[in-house]
Amino acid sequence: MGQFTIDLYWSFRSPYSYLAVKQLAPLRRRWDFDILPRIVLPIAVRDPDLYAKNINPVWMAYTLTDVPRLAEMLGLPMAMPDPDPVAIDPATAQPMADQPHIHRLSRLGAAAAEMGRGLSFIDEVSSLIWSGQPWTQDDALADAAARAGLDLEELEKRVTAHPDRFDILISDNQKALDAAGHWGVPTMVYDGEPFFGQDRIPVLMWRLRQKGMKERE
Repeated sequence: MGQFTIDLYWSFRSPYSYLAVKQLAPLRRRWDFDILPRIVLPIAVRDPDLYAKNINPVWMAYTLTDVPRLAEMLGLPMAMPDPDPVAIDPATAQPMADQPHIHRLSRLGAAAAEMGRGLSFIDEVSSLIWSGQPWTQDDALADAAARAGLDLEELEKRVTAHPDRFDILISDNQKALDAAGHWGVPTMVYDGEPFFGQDRIPVLMWRLRQKGMKERE
């Protein structure tokens, strides 16, 4: 990693994380900085009690308005995931005890980051998830991993050999995010300074240029 390295705290369920990575990936190709994805669990899974206390129908309605609007403004495709990466009980609107997807996705993302392919992996997989197509069917996820330069079967073997190690890594990422001064995703951290939300990417880029970051040759 070079002088200008960004820690990107990121979740597979967050639509704002998807919008952030779709902006950051092309910026990284133009500007001389690196991105280190640090996967965290969605707050709905990480802290269900806090989620239950803070979930608000108005908040959800606003998000369902805001996210498609932002995607349209940015010229990005956007559709609700099929299925939701976090399994929700339709009767209570709360996360279910059994979560068949989010832990797998988060471990795979952490493993990809460990292999130096984290940015490509979260870029491709989030594009798949937020495309609205059934991302768990057939070879959809394997194809996304392949586009990121990874073999899904090999990545799965890496995770299943030591799942606890990746769970600890994901937990440590959350602790590092808290220590950096925020709790939500996406949060970019440079030189100890947090930038929360995809709308803070221009501020992050301004700070990097202020510190001497140049365009790639």
